[in-house]
Amino acid sequence: MEEIYLESRSDIVPADIEAAVDSLLRQFPNAKRVLIVPPDYTRCFSMAGELTQLLYKCLHRTAEIDIMPAVGTHAMLSADERQKMFGDIPADVFLYHRWQTDTVRIGEIPAELVAKISEGNFAEPIDIEVNRRFWEGSYDLILSVGQVVPHEVVGMANYSKNIFVGLGGRQMINKSHMLGAICGIEQALGNDHAPARQLFDYAQEHCLQGLPLVYLLTVTTTDHAGTHLHGLYIGDSRKPFEKAVALSQKRNITYLDRPAKKIVAYLDPYELKTTWVGNKGIYRSRMAIADGGELLLLAPGIHAFGENEEVDRAIRAYGYVGRDKILGFYRENCFPNQYMVPAHLIHGSSDGRFSITYAVDPAKMSREEIEHVGFHCMDAAEAMRRYDPDVLQDGWQTMPDGEEIYFIRNPATGLWRLPE
Repeated sequence: MEEIYLESRSDIVPADIEAAVDSLLRQFPNAKRVLIVPPDYTRCFSMAGELTQLLYKCLHRTAEIDIMPAVGTHAMLSADERQKMFGDIPADVFLYHRWQTDTVRIGEIPAELVAKISEGNFAEPIDIEVNRRFWEGSYDLILSVGQVVPHEVVGMANYSKNIFVGLGGRQMINKSHMLGAICGIEQALGNDHAPARQLFDYAQEHCLQGLPLVYLLTVTTTDHAGTHLHGLYIGDSRKPFEKAVALSQKRNITYLDRPAKKIVAYLDPYELKTTWVGNKGIYRSRMAIADGGELLLLAPGIHAFGENEEVDRAIRAYGYVGRDKILGFYRENCFPNQYMVPAHLIHGSSDGRFSITYAVDPAKMSREEIEHVGFHCMDAAEAMRRYDPDVLQDGWQTMPDGEEIYFIRNPATGLWRLPE
């Protein structure tokens, strides 16, 4: 296909977005059954919702459309979240992926390749699993929509991750996350060819080449004025992803001039409701925090640890107690068929290098619950009176009493680190 690349230093204007989508769809005039795969509400600043609405508007009169959000292990979208992200698209258009039950095995990543990627530290074969409807639905066109942004497991989010994790099954999700944790989060964050990405590249090349799959990839930033679309890359090869990575590395990675003794990050209560996703505040800021420093997460929406009961129970049982202890539990087979959990617990610990405080609403999560899993706890209302996210600006701030902090309004939209 003829691939489409748009970039802007400010915002790509709606007319150019519409022209790009029109150019895409003109290349598939006979598409009568179309599947759109957008991200879930934790990517509400991706512009993927707006693109999905535009695609639906352009296609629904001439094609049968299904929309299957790439929720992975996350909670299903609520009706309110669906409306906020996807507007007036009818509810009956949406299909929901259940990672425990809805998948089919389409191939395998050999143990030898996994061992090579991990330098011998992890050497298990990995079943390549995807949603059965995605694989067997006889679609004329599949449009995978999402944001490229630094990511703790895959290095740079989206592209084939939208399929192999967002619509993936237990083995691929578990083992790709464990591979990333064993290799180390610093090897992944902000890098194109992270260990987990190499798995997905293999799976894409060996299993998805026969599908009518096109990626629509965005690069965005957010500020008080809203979300800004700087890049839109459309195509069926890896090249759109590579172009999006290059722009995201410029737009979404912030280099601090010195280590921060204290970072305060705000977790939007409508976007981030569990530590499973809220820990992005840890992942995306950890490389900027001074040894002995402090991370304060303003988290008024947090009401659970896991996005589902199975994961929530495991987090409560083991906690964020550091890499060495969690790897010990893993080697003792404490996480059978749950590798994603120790991976998450490793990523969510500072290993004692800096302290982590969750400021939560005590009506949703108790101090005892937060402290039991290894975090410090503070009342969200008290914390937000001092560190008001409606007042603070991104970056270095000096509080009235002279305390210096670094404030991050939306840690899910980028990566903060020190220069190498």
